[in-house]
Amino acid sequence: MDAPQSLYDCMIKKFLKRVFRKSAKTRTAGNAQVIPFDLHGVAREQISYGAQKVTDGLQAAGYQAYVVGGAVRDLLLGCTPKDFDVATDATPEEVRRVFRRSRIIGRRFQIVHVMFGEEVVEVSTFRSLIEAEDAQTDEHGRLLRDNQFGDQEQDAARRDFTANALFYDPSTQEIHDFHNGYADTRKHLLRMIGAPEVRYREDPVRMLRAVRLSAKLGMQLDAATAAPIAAMKDLLDNVPQARLLDEVLKMLLSGHSVECIQQLRKMNLHHGLLPLLDVILEQPMGEKFVMLALRNTDERLSQGKTVSPAFLFAALLWHEVLAAWNLRVRQGERPVGAMHAAMDEVLSRQKAQLAIPHRHDAVMKEIWLLQQRFEQRAGQRPFRLLEQPRFRAGFDFLLLRCASGEVDEQLGLWWDEFQDASIERRTEMLQPEQAGDKKRRRRPRKKPQAVAPGEPPV
Repeated sequence: MDAPQSLYDCMIKKFLKRVFRKSAKTRTAGNAQVIPFDLHGVAREQISYGAQKVTDGLQAAGYQAYVVGGAVRDLLLGCTPKDFDVATDATPEEVRRVFRRSRIIGRRFQIVHVMFGEEVVEVSTFRSLIEAEDAQTDEHGRLLRDNQFGDQEQDAARRDFTANALFYDPSTQEIHDFHNGYADTRKHLLRMIGAPEVRYREDPVRMLRAVRLSAKLGMQLDAATAAPIAAMKDLLDNVPQARLLDEVLKMLLSGHSVECIQQLRKMNLHHGLLPLLDVILEQPMGEKFVMLALRNTDERLSQGKTVSPAFLFAALLWHEVLAAWNLRVRQGERPVGAMHAAMDEVLSRQKAQLAIPHRHDAVMKEIWLLQQRFEQRAGQRPFRLLEQPRFRAGFDFLLLRCASGEVDEQLGLWWDEFQDASIERRTEMLQPEQAGDKKRRRRPRKKPQAVAPGEPPV
């Protein structure tokens, strides 16, 4: 009985292997490869609740609907997607009719935001490729109009990288792949769809996006994708400032800003984006300070903490402000006035290259101005400084300066103890007043003597 039973078990195992091997093979649907769940391993449960409801709802209404782009790529790489976008053949008006809690946004190309509690799912209609003869471009080849509806294959072709052109169907748990993006993702390879030179001319920001994604995801840039960047980087000068700022912020707040900056330098793309990247990264003290600020930002993001863009820009531009301030002081200007002039000078120069929103100016200036006041540790000045609304941000900034060696670390340690000490201990910690610190007391003005009517004034 033992021999027949073992033979039977062996046959069952071989049969099951054949079944699963067959089920794990890809198939084709039109020009797309269809990768089954057994191969890619991304389960429906990994898709957000809202994205599942959107794809299910659109498919029930007779439309195609897929989770697309970065979410699929990140799941294949073992990362947690920031959000889940959906692509469909339904028009924005048709999507709006399917989901009551939704709104149509956008001018050049309308998309739909569908709300599920705090989750907002962005739904876009498949876009078409624009033929060369019909394309509206500027003199550099940048596309000015790209807002025509199309089908799924056209939508895949107009996306930038193969890893971003994957369509996941939660109902079947299959991935539709038109450009070998699944294999590229598995190989951690970032490859441009189409001719890189043409795609960079259509949208020069793709060069920055290539740097950001390769650094953030640890993906290797395909040789053909990387090759034209050095010769075409000047095209970034023609990109609207708002778009550049958006891409720079994505880099700085990606949680991998250090890797992004290093990759920018490697690709020689850093010039012109921020003055500090042109000048300060060549200065040992400035580079150390900037890298500490970026590592601090990455660490906070990894811990789920919030990061203020204003604080980050203040750190990135600090050594520009410091250099301008020192120059003015050496030329005989008073320190406080020199600081105000230096701040305005640096911000004005920066805004000519990168449109930092004005709403960040006040916070940046407050953080910079507080740095002089941390030096004052006598009398009532330290107590008044603790009451400042930006004290905590200014103190964190001071700690970065201490860690970089710009100022004595004892200054940071003193303020670290002072802010949490008792009143008695704070009084003990105060430094003695210097002769120049004491303000001159003004003599009280004498009240004019009363003069009788008709008498001359005294």
